[in-house]
Amino acid sequence: MLDYIIVGSGLAGISFAETLLQEQKTFVVIDAPITNSSKVAGGLYNPVVLKRFTMVWESAAQMQLLDQFYATIEQRIACSIDHKVAVLRKFNSIEEQNNWFIASDKPGLAHYLSSKLYSERYLGIDSPFDYGEVLHTGYVDVALLLKQYQNYLLQQQYLLNEQFIHADLQIHDSFVSYRAIKARRLVFAEGFAMNANPYFNQLPLEGVKGELLLIKAPLLQLDKILNASIFILPLGNDLYKVGATYNWADKSDLPTAEGKQELVDKLAEVICCEFKVLDHLAGVRPSVKDRKALVGTHAAYANVHLLNGLGTRGVMLGPYLAKLLFNHIEYAEALPKEIDLRRYAKKI
Repeated sequence: MLDYIIVGSGLAGISFAETLLQEQKTFVVIDAPITNSSKVAGGLYNPVVLKRFTMVWESAAQMQLLDQFYATIEQRIACSIDHKVAVLRKFNSIEEQNNWFIASDKPGLAHYLSSKLYSERYLGIDSPFDYGEVLHTGYVDVALLLKQYQNYLLQQQYLLNEQFIHADLQIHDSFVSYRAIKARRLVFAEGFAMNANPYFNQLPLEGVKGELLLIKAPLLQLDKILNASIFILPLGNDLYKVGATYNWADKSDLPTAEGKQELVDKLAEVICCEFKVLDHLAGVRPSVKDRKALVGTHAAYANVHLLNGLGTRGVMLGPYLAKLLFNHIEYAEALPKEIDLRRYAKKI
């Protein structure tokens, strides 16, 4: 009998699988090889909400775990996925500069917000008021992570590339069974597909569609991540990822002309050089209206669990929430009330 079945192989599922590997637990991941929102994620990690100059929820704990977690994965899959790159916030006025300096003196923020103006000039950006620099940030190449990690799981016979059929799940007092597989526990990490899961589809998981562009801009010469009305992430060889849109109404994963035009228009406001759009990607992020994840145990089934709702900060949240859920399951540690799915107890 296995320790766990994991349903889903996006960021949430992989984060829990890696946690189980590090804890020397046995498991199988079940997921059809289909496109999910993780594959089109920007992959940025930045613990500071730059619009309000506040720290992301539990960001210190997330950042403390992040480096070791992805370093271990890099060794496991034998490729580099974690790229340390500073984030620049472009200032549009002296007032914005002053607000930055005030924020950089605050406890917690001082570690991440440089107290010096960043005055590097980039050919493709008009920046008369300079930039603020956010330190200890970067991005994870999520598409490469998923591809290589799923290949690793296949090679180790930890992954079944097939659609999970909820009707074939049987839940017993001390274990669960799925066809010929038996395990002590099951963790659903299906992303937006959770809305078709009969055990958890009553929960208020919303789909937030996001669209990204891949552009080529030889004159931009940007070597750091730019945060403005959009983000511009340098990939090397004059290539940049640009995003993202936020659409709560459209639940499809198809790129739209409207989304592309929105990004092109915002990009043209930020940079002053020519660029060519090479690719246009879209995905539906699993998010919750209160912007907190859904983590915990089913009210009626003590061996059925949930890890979902990572939203736009999945590369930061995934490892941290996976560890919290593991400790909750194995050691009965209480989950933070902000993410515990029991806050919606009346719905399940």
